[in-house]
This record gives sequence, structure tokens and C-alpha cells, in this order.
Amino acid sequence: MPKPYPREFRDDVVRVARQRESGVTIRQVAADFGISETCLQNWLRQADAEDGAKPGVTRAETDEARALRKRERLLEQENEVLRRAAAYFAQAHLPGK
Repeated sequence: MPKPYPREFRDDVVRVARQRESGVTIRQVAADFGISETCLQNWLRQADAEDGAKPGVTRAETDEARALRKRERLLEQENEVLRRAAAYFAQAHLPGK
């Protein structure tokens, strides 16, 4: 997976794309910065969501969801350890062992 562009670079490209003169296309702006048109469109869509101009998931919401998924995985692992420990101790205390 390619390394993501620095945040400052993305912000600069979005700013230039938003402030472009009439007649200048998104494709031209993207080519000037050496990125794909699709990439720039995604950045613009994300910036609109961040600014509240359009519906979408903000970076804060994405980060929160990622943290919650990580926490959920940890809790599931802890639960599995407890389940295995309970089964082990229940079997260790059976009569005849």
C-alpha cells in the first residue's frame, strides 16, 4: 500500500482546487500536483464533510470508529481468555481427576 500524502499537502491541494480560476479543471489541478483526478475528488469530498458543507463521515468520526473497533477486539480477546480459563478450571475440579 502506498504511503499516504502528508496532511499539509492534501490541505494545500484542496485549497488550490477550491480557489481555482474558471476554466481550470479538477483534472488540471490534479495533474499539476502529480496526483490522480479521483484522488483529488476524494480529498474534496472529505474536506466538504469535514467543513459540514456536505454529509459524510469526518476524520474524527473515522478515528473514533477505529478506536472502538480496536477496543472491541481487545474485549473479545479478554473474554475468550476468561472463557478458556473457566473451562480449564471446571475440568480440573471434576471428580476422579
